[in-house]
Amino acid sequence: MKALAPEDRPREKLVEHGAPALGDNELLAIVVGHGHGGASALDLANRLMGEVGGLRGLARVSPAALRRRGVGPVTAGRIVAAVELGRRSVVRAAPARLQVAAPADAARYLLPRFASAEVEQCGVLLLDARHRVLHARVLTRGTADAATMHPRDVFREAALAGAAALVLFHNHPSGDPLPSPEDLALTQRMVAAGEVMGIAVVDHVILGDSTYCSLRDLGKLTR
Repeated sequence: MKALAPEDRPREKLVEHGAPALGDNELLAIVVGHGHGGASALDLANRLMGEVGGLRGLARVSPAALRRRGVGPVTAGRIVAAVELGRRSVVRAAPARLQVAAPADAARYLLPRFASAEVEQCGVLLLDARHRVLHARVLTRGTADAATMHPRDVFREAALAGAAALVLFHNHPSGDPLPSPEDLALTQRMVAAGEVMGIAVVDHVILGDSTYCSLRDLGKLTR
């Protein structure tokens, strides 16, 4: 590898430009890790790809077959493991993300995760354009009876995640999920900010011990 310019070495190229910029032989060279007998890792990768018939052949080769081609046991294991990880990533479908079509959907996601906190926590449940869950994030933690959050923190988080919509949430450690006047005022402030940002606030869910209150259900999402 030392004969190559730094920007052409597979590891450096991966860091600088990302995996899609590398050829199959360069990716294999990174898996191989180091050269042997005067040949660089890239030289070994090129030889292997030629001998096994490229990427398709590499996907079928066994550790024993690699050993017969002069590859050490540790490197052979790494190559086969890397190929198997790639295969599994294609074969195994990603689990379907929850779609928040109603307040109960958001509550079902949030209650087991955030309802039992001993102090009040405020956060956002971020959604894509089809209102599927991207992730939930606690933004502030308060005392046993108070916490608040600022629109700039909420919408910064949403913008970084590429969210199209969001659900505000917080828990009431008292166990009573009914909204306070401050909860209603905060909701209206967030709805107004969402209109400016182009990110819809579709609900504000308050979590009790095992129950919830949706401000959407209460008709409190209008300014």
